[in-house]
Amino acid sequence: MSTAFTSTGLLPAPMVWEVGALCRAVGDALQARFNPVTVRGEISGFSRAASGHCYFSIKDAAGQIRCAMFRRAAQLMDFSPRDGELVELRGRLGVYEQRGDLQLVVESLQRAGQGALFEQFLRLKARLEAEGLFDAARKRSLPPMPRGIGVVTSLGAAALHDVVTALRRRVPHIPVVLVPALVQGAQAPASLIDALRRLYGMADAQRRPAGMPPIDAILLVRGGGSMEDLWAFNDEQLARTIVQSPVALVSGVGHETDFTMADFCADLRAPTPTAAAELVSQPREIWLAALQRMQERLDASVQRVLDRQHQRLDVASQRLGRPSGQLARSQLQLSRQAQRLRHALQLRLQRMDQTGQALQARLPQSVRHGLQRRAEHLSRLELRLQLLDPRLVLQRGYALLTDAEGRPVTDARQAPPGTPLSARLADGELDLLVTQPRLL
Repeated sequence: MSTAFTSTGLLPAPMVWEVGALCRAVGDALQARFNPVTVRGEISGFSRAASGHCYFSIKDAAGQIRCAMFRRAAQLMDFSPRDGELVELRGRLGVYEQRGDLQLVVESLQRAGQGALFEQFLRLKARLEAEGLFDAARKRSLPPMPRGIGVVTSLGAAALHDVVTALRRRVPHIPVVLVPALVQGAQAPASLIDALRRLYGMADAQRRPAGMPPIDAILLVRGGGSMEDLWAFNDEQLARTIVQSPVALVSGVGHETDFTMADFCADLRAPTPTAAAELVSQPREIWLAALQRMQERLDASVQRVLDRQHQRLDVASQRLGRPSGQLARSQLQLSRQAQRLRHALQLRLQRMDQTGQALQARLPQSVRHGLQRRAEHLSRLELRLQLLDPRLVLQRGYALLTDAEGRPVTDARQAPPGTPLSARLADGELDLLVTQPRLL
């Protein structure tokens, strides 16, 4: 033992502790003085590691203690602890020597009734639900292709990076308007309300500032945290502001297991901020593929119409046939009519001859006139028949062109170079070979 001189004499020097030894000594003192210990308080920051161990804090209005619950004890729990729950736990108080922290190693954990924050949350939820703020009929569907997307979150939040990354990857052509706000603390609700109202003004065509894109969807996002960290999103005035949104609003607050009042009031709840960005951003490739399918269907429809029209044209062409054949049929019909008319006149004259000259003298003038008119009509029919004779057309210098199968050629595009043709003239036919067609 070392000594030191003082005004009163020699005194023993104070003991110098090693850090680890002091931590163990404090731990031993706590072990002897308090353990085992039973504590009542609210859970905060609960997390379960991949190893199965659980880590959280137990707190009340005056203090907070870090807790560790190892896998063997955690497997005995009959419920899943949540932040804000009021619990009673039994364990051993000690010192975590690596950090020098006071730590409670929990051996058993059970509910002691729901925590004050959680009870407050449930009361507000029941009241707003009774007012109809959560009704599905009130909520809007998301626009398939928004003209602009508004984002409300903190500038320093990891959620902002996740949202911007997702939007740039999926819809780089859609403008994004960020209105920063506090997302934690006593001032956060008022800051969030102010940011949302600014975006509401941009969504209104009459109130939108010049040069700002129209907002068709709004994202209210924040990363995960304890119930206390997310408490700003359980504010009643914020909830009422959310339901006043003029456009679809997506809430992406916390992790998949976190629920806030903003989630119930929003038009759609996303499990994470990234998921919220993906809900309002159909990838550009999907729309391009849809346009490609529409173009293919339109092309097929147009082709079907063209095929039907071509088929009708073929049928009409077959019905029309060759002009010379049509003229021949018309000439044959006129010839038959003329023969029947001559035969009828001959029969009439024969009957008149049989009645004798006396009857002929008494023949009414009208009958004679009628016979004269019929004779004139016959003459006109014979003249029309002669005019329809295709040989008269050919005598005026025209020719009838036909292909090797006897079909008439009326279009220069029907006879490409090398096509054999036949030209019928007034006094004969010519065999031709096309060298170079010229379109007029």
